[in-house]
Amino acid sequence: MSKIAFLLADQFEDSEMKTPYDAVKAAGHQADIIGLKQGQEVKGKQGKASYTTDKAIADVNINDYDAVVIPGGSSPENLRLDSHILKFVTSADKSGKPIASICHGPQILASADLLKGRTITSYPPLQDDMVNAGATFKDEEVVVDRNFITSRTPKDEPAFVRELLKAL
Repeated sequence: MSKIAFLLADQFEDSEMKTPYDAVKAAGHQADIIGLKQGQEVKGKQGKASYTTDKAIADVNINDYDAVVIPGGSSPENLRLDSHILKFVTSADKSGKPIASICHGPQILASADLLKGRTITSYPPLQDDMVNAGATFKDEEVVVDRNFITSRTPKDEPAFVRELLKAL
């Protein structure tokens, strides 16, 4: 089974973390919640979910993981300028590992300069930001471009989880 890194900070979109996290664990995969600090409680913006980070991003190596998931909400905004986060996703991309990001998650991919020549989707109001970062934007429930799996909003979670599990 695969080992998946969930990149998470405060104010994540509750269901965009809970739904894929529960699905990969139910499918028998291992999931680590990785934040800026180990043992930090991070809370969803809807107040329906909270998690404690298993590891700090500075202490992990992409070679220990088979895929990366980036839930949306304000969490990506809280992570996107951290050099360890950017190095982690860049290394995952160079290795061709699946990177699944939903809603605001692609902000991290933009900050890591990984969107040039890629086709993605995201929370629709971010379209200009994604295009300015070099991506072709599609307003669809899920877009798969090589190792990238992207979705727009919580209503797209079934398609997002389906493609994530297929990639694993």
